[in-house]
This record gives sequence, C-alpha cells and structure tokens, in this order.
Amino acid sequence: MANKYLDPGNKFSLNQKFREKRFKFFVEHLEKIKTDKPIRILDVGGMEIYWERMNYLDPAKIHITLYNLFENPASYNNITSVVGDATDLSRYADGEFDMVFSNSVIEHLYTKENQQKMADEIRRVGKSYHVQTPNYYFPIEPHWLFPMFQFLPKGLKVFLTTNFKLGHIGKLPKEKAIDVVNEVSLLKESEMKALFPDGHVYREKFAGLVKSITMYR
Repeated sequence: MANKYLDPGNKFSLNQKFREKRFKFFVEHLEKIKTDKPIRILDVGGMEIYWERMNYLDPAKIHITLYNLFENPASYNNITSVVGDATDLSRYADGEFDMVFSNSVIEHLYTKENQQKMADEIRRVGKSYHVQTPNYYFPIEPHWLFPMFQFLPKGLKVFLTTNFKLGHIGKLPKEKAIDVVNEVSLLKESEMKALFPDGHVYREKFAGLVKSITMYR
C-alpha cells in the first residue's frame, strides 16, 4: 500500500496530489490568457499522461506540443510530440507559444550552463511561462527520497546509489550511478529567480516548508 502513495507514476500517489494542487494554480494562470484560438502550450519534458490525469485536454481550449529527448507518441488530435533538447528551442520563433510549461525538468540538465540555456529559451519562445522545480532546501531529496541527500559529497551519493535501492532511482551500476548523480542538480529559490528575472514566485509548501518552486510570467 505504501508503494502506491510513494510511486510518482501512480495516480494515487502523494506526488500526484501535489501536482493536482499546482495544476489548479497553473489553470488560473492560463485562463488569464486572452485568445480566440486554442491556447498554444509548449510542454518541455512533459508527457501526454500528465494532461490526461489532470483532465485538461479540451481541443477547444488548448493545443499542446510535447518536447522531449525521446519519442513520445500522442493519441490526441490536439497534442503534437516533438523530439528535441530543452536547451535548444531554435526551431521556434520568439513568442511562438502562448505558454511554456515545464514540470520538474530543469534540475535534470547536468550543468548550471544548461539550466541557463533552458530558461533563456523558455523566456524567448513563450509569451508566458510556468516552470516548476523541487526546492533545494526541502529536507527530503525528491528523487532518492533520502534525507539531506542533496547536501552529501558526490562520492557518497554515488556510493549510496550503487549499494542501496533509494526512492525512485533504485540501485544502479556505478557508471550509471555517477551519471544520474551528475544529472540532478536541485535549484534554490534565488537561482530560479536569477534564471527567470521577469517572473513571479509560487511556493508549494508541505508541513510549513517550501517543497517546490514555480516561476511564472
């Protein structure tokens, strides 16, 4: 029973409940956009199942472009799937989308330089944006589900990942463990503000602590 509530892919999970709460705020933001046509949304790193679970797929309201490193076939007429890198949206013109949406992606880019590239591209192609990431200072690291994991030395992170099944990461061979440890770089609120200087901050809280940070414009 516990696994059902901890598995981020399960529709009954705690993560899903948090997503639903954040999504309600996103819809309030989205509904402020005035257009006679369906709102054009670019979802950087998103999947069709996310929008299905949020029950937000009305073709009269929105058209979604999913943008991922891998093929993510779409089964709805108002969803388009594109393969590409979050740091390079050069195929799109300035302001091409009414909204750019991204949920828990920007912390998976290996370097601060890549995070800056992604932020710059989102701000360029989107008239509005809504970018969420876990908070660096929240005591439970959201991928390994291990207290204060983000504060540990890299070598200890790799050791734990190769020897124990932790959170959503699992027990990995050493080379893969090194890659995953290098991939994930949680952001502080100050860093998100620096990446999105024209944005506003939405703070998602749990037990009085900031669990995640969303920058929106």
